[in-house]
Amino acid sequence: MEGTSAATVTEPVPPAQKTMRLDRVFWSHFSPNLGPGGWVVGVLLVHLGLGLRSGLLAILLGNLIGALPVAFAAAIGPVTGLPQMEASRRVLGKLGIRLPSFLNWIYCIGWDAVNNVPAAAALVALLALSGVAAPFWLALAMLAGLQMLASIYGHDMVQALQKYLGGVLLVTFAIIGGLDFRHAGSALVAHPVDAPATLTLPTFLLAVAILASFNLSWATYSSDYTRYLPAATDPKRVVRLSLAGLLLSAIPFQLLGLVTAGSVGEASPTAVIASLQHAAGGLGPVVLAAIALSSISGNSFNDNTASYSLISAGIHVPRVWAAVATATLGYLLAVFGAGRYAELYTNYLVVTLYWIAPFIGIVLADWYLVGSRPRRVPPGWTPAATIFVVTAVVTIALFSVSDPYTGPVARWLGGADIGYYVGFVTAAAAYVLSAGRRDAGLHWHET
Repeated sequence: MEGTSAATVTEPVPPAQKTMRLDRVFWSHFSPNLGPGGWVVGVLLVHLGLGLRSGLLAILLGNLIGALPVAFAAAIGPVTGLPQMEASRRVLGKLGIRLPSFLNWIYCIGWDAVNNVPAAAALVALLALSGVAAPFWLALAMLAGLQMLASIYGHDMVQALQKYLGGVLLVTFAIIGGLDFRHAGSALVAHPVDAPATLTLPTFLLAVAILASFNLSWATYSSDYTRYLPAATDPKRVVRLSLAGLLLSAIPFQLLGLVTAGSVGEASPTAVIASLQHAAGGLGPVVLAAIALSSISGNSFNDNTASYSLISAGIHVPRVWAAVATATLGYLLAVFGAGRYAELYTNYLVVTLYWIAPFIGIVLADWYLVGSRPRRVPPGWTPAATIFVVTAVVTIALFSVSDPYTGPVARWLGGADIGYYVGFVTAAAAYVLSAGRRDAGLHWHET
């Protein structure tokens, strides 16, 4: 079991423990995306008004935009030996890192719910086939309990789940996808997916935002699962493996959702699960089991990272208790939000970009443009932390597009959502300029 004290998170991994195999980088970025979420997003594109050509373009563009920052962030782990949030203290400061760390903890709770709603629905259906009538809350509790146990055991257990359970899910979902695609053949004729004339640029940009956030969401904890690699590991190989894991898991699932949308009917996990189960025929129980298991792979990863983030936020509880708190709150959110899944899912994926984009923009600019050499960690709140907060607040106020609120610039652009691009570039550029003016302060040594 990984250590339970806060030092496990706040101190670099000792060189003697940096023995992780490089292939785990691929699996830790590949397996968490295996599940019905990608299918739901693909179906959602058609409901937004995209067709086959525009949907394919949005999928390719959105996934590249979202995956590249994650892959480059993964290369930070081997050198620092720290989780993503703790590695970022060198630029935001020990005090400045607390806010994004706390936001990331809240964010992980939300992802718990997003992943668990379709998985619990699948488990309910699977138990019903066996003659067991289980309520949704009980099926959800069973899954959340298993995820929590895996996260309690920490990094090694989570990595093992990504590799071995991920391999099983890969084969299973490949078969399911082939069956569903074949079954949807007639639906493709009845519901052609050529780009409709009603498609507008704002709608296309919203679709790209949703797709980008599907991968960019990992940017705040990519190096959590590369920090056990030896410090001398080639960063280019880390970037390539991370990028391959993200793209090879997200793109095929979203494409299947796009081309089979006519047979699914609506962009909800229940509809997707029913469609997959029907297409699989006698393999229906296998479909349901795979969907239920997929949440264990994704959320054990998620709960473990959440425990790191809560500690980085300055709440130095034992890592085990942080994982328990995350799983419990994620369970409650899933129970109360299940009835509004599609609406909450769309808004949640887009809104999260508004703080993740400036955060990772600053972190990557610091590492790749200012310089990755060791330096003393500032004890307080740094100018970079101020840039992060100001950029996030301003882009939300001006550019955000969601049901609760749409910013004035977004309304002027007809609902086009470009705030995440503005936030990433603005925060990164502002940090590089401010660092250039304080060049003498960059020659510190980390203690």
